[in-house]
Amino acid sequence: MPVRESEAIILRTYPLGEGDRLVSFLSRSEGKLRGVAAGARKPKSRFGSALEPLSHVRIVFYERETRPLARISQAEIIESFWGAQRSYGASMALSLIAEISESVLPEREPSDTMFRLVLATCRAIDRTGRVALPVTYFALWTVRLGGWLPQFDRCSACGRDISALPAWASEDGSGVFCAKCRPSGTRSLSVEARAAARPMLRESLEKLEAGGIGAPPRELTDFLLDLVERHTEKKLQVRPMFELEP
Repeated sequence: MPVRESEAIILRTYPLGEGDRLVSFLSRSEGKLRGVAAGARKPKSRFGSALEPLSHVRIVFYERETRPLARISQAEIIESFWGAQRSYGASMALSLIAEISESVLPEREPSDTMFRLVLATCRAIDRTGRVALPVTYFALWTVRLGGWLPQFDRCSACGRDISALPAWASEDGSGVFCAKCRPSGTRSLSVEARAAARPMLRESLEKLEAGGIGAPPRELTDFLLDLVERHTEKKLQVRPMFELEP
């Protein structure tokens, strides 16, 4: 029953029993885990506000072979995003990021890339108050890391360069097609939407912001969120409440 200490991001929490809390968290070294924080809902809890969703914390926990849940003994805040929570739009964006992370990440598979992506996105929203670019960037890289992102610039059937041509994407994300090869069950994906994805696949979010990039087309964001829902086979509960802002 070794005690473990890790940098982590709190994804979601749920009431458990009379005063405990069930916590889903993304450990940088261990991957996504679930654990019980005993007494976390009591007025004088030793956890304080460290278990708020998307808090960046240093967490101490241990596991028993016969128990499916870890036991969280300590959590200390490294970084919080409470300022962003005051804005409804930013608050819903952060909730959407947490929900997507919870849905796509497998249990106990460390991913430093995904950890850094979640953290960079939360920092961008907190720093700028903008949500359109960070959320689209997060969704794009989540889909790419999941292996679900089709190639945008060449027809998946004939290989033709379609970077400057109208194109259609399959609903399951298996390909993007030219007008000639377009199969049934596809949706339009404009030149502008595909062009907006290119710099996001090359540059960091911080560099994009510094360069003054504008809000990506809503069409691109919707396409990426649709891919997340299709591949996880889950509807994103926060999505209907989420409104993109400039």
